[in-house]
Amino acid sequence: MSETSKLTLPIVDMALKNDEFRQVVWTGEKAQLVLMAIPEGGEIGGEVHEGHDQLLYFVSGQGRAKIGDVEYDVAKGDVSMVPSGSFHNFTNTGSGMLKLYTTYSPPEHAPGTEHETKAEADAE
Repeated sequence: MSETSKLTLPIVDMALKNDEFRQVVWTGEKAQLVLMAIPEGGEIGGEVHEGHDQLLYFVSGQGRAKIGDVEYDVAKGDVSMVPSGSFHNFTNTGSGMLKLYTTYSPPEHAPGTEHETKAEADAE
């Protein structure tokens, strides 16, 4: 049985091992689970998801979150909540990768989506 066909996953370990910018792990009818890794000095990129709430769970590294007009630092153990329609961006401000897993409700990306880099994600 593959990791993505299980309904219980070691998600923190998976996020720590992940080096891809985006990897969709699981997609249901109303929610989606995605791994992300942001390189030093990199960012997710400012965006707005209309009709999608997003939660981002940080498992290693340090970053800066901007949600709406508010900015603050994020690190291992933090979770950021992004309500539908809110501008947001997350930047890696530390050394090494900023690693996290995130959920979208409802799903945002096609099932099985993988982007090794942000440039690859932007091109798609």
